[in-house]
Amino acid sequence: MGIEVSGVTKHFGDFVALQDIDLTVPGGGLTALLGPSGGGKSTLLRIVAGLESADAGRVEIGGVDATGVPAQKRGVGFVFQHYAAFKHMSVRKNIAFGLEIRRQPKARIKATVDELLELVHLTQWADQMPSQLSGGQRQRMALARALAIEPSVLLLDEPFGALDAKVRKELRDWLRRLHDEVHVTTVFVTHDQEEALEVADTIVVINEGRIEQIGTPDDLYDKPASDFVLSFLGPVTTLGDRLIRPHDIEISRYEQAATAVGTITRWTRVGFEVRLEVTPEGPRPGPPVQVVVTRADANALGLHAGDRVWLRPRPGLD
Repeated sequence: MGIEVSGVTKHFGDFVALQDIDLTVPGGGLTALLGPSGGGKSTLLRIVAGLESADAGRVEIGGVDATGVPAQKRGVGFVFQHYAAFKHMSVRKNIAFGLEIRRQPKARIKATVDELLELVHLTQWADQMPSQLSGGQRQRMALARALAIEPSVLLLDEPFGALDAKVRKELRDWLRRLHDEVHVTTVFVTHDQEEALEVADTIVVINEGRIEQIGTPDDLYDKPASDFVLSFLGPVTTLGDRLIRPHDIEISRYEQAATAVGTITRWTRVGFEVRLEVTPEGPRPGPPVQVVVTRADANALGLHAGDRVWLRPRPGLD
């Protein structure tokens, strides 16, 4: 079930949170709203959910105008960053809550909850209290609770932001697999570029209340529409008069046609990468250029701190 956002604008006093947003979210896809803090992505998600009202514009869910529809009647599941668990209820009761207030038959509630517990790998913790779970387990419980009401759309507001890096990585892998099983239209907010690139089918980059670019992870990474998108989706450096990714720079110890000539002033190994800082020569040398090569390439080229090197964009770059 797709989502259509048309002309949505939202102000908080004099602050413009969103300005004339048009967005189509494809049904059944996994879409990331990506951008810096304060850029408007969470406000947009909350407007789609019905938790905030827009000053102008409309929201359609599944082809039906939902602009004036209360949140509880939109058929939307919402997962917050901090779980919003009922602390006095067991995991099973937390997941069952939405079905119980809808007065579903007890047999159906039990069957649905059992199925979801298995889906999110929490069966053996069904009777535990939320305080007895790890952060990752509590977030899986929150996702199961949102899915219990069979939402047409699942919305997640920085669902893994409160977790440590290792757990975030595990959960985003799990979310991708879960989505491939349930196929519910899913929109999640994140400021983590790697998370969006790894998990999403479509990424919407939002900054200062406006959409900068929409596309697949490959589209945005390889063909950024602006310097903002280029720099937000990964590290960049300046080579000559252009922004470029450090791994897209060709480095040589031998004189060749080059954009810049300089000296390696810093050499740092991080796992399989070697990160170099090259200070350009000349009367107006500019800031150091960051270059990333593999350890194997660094060894093959014999790169060391103090070496004079020549830099240019890798062949094939526009």
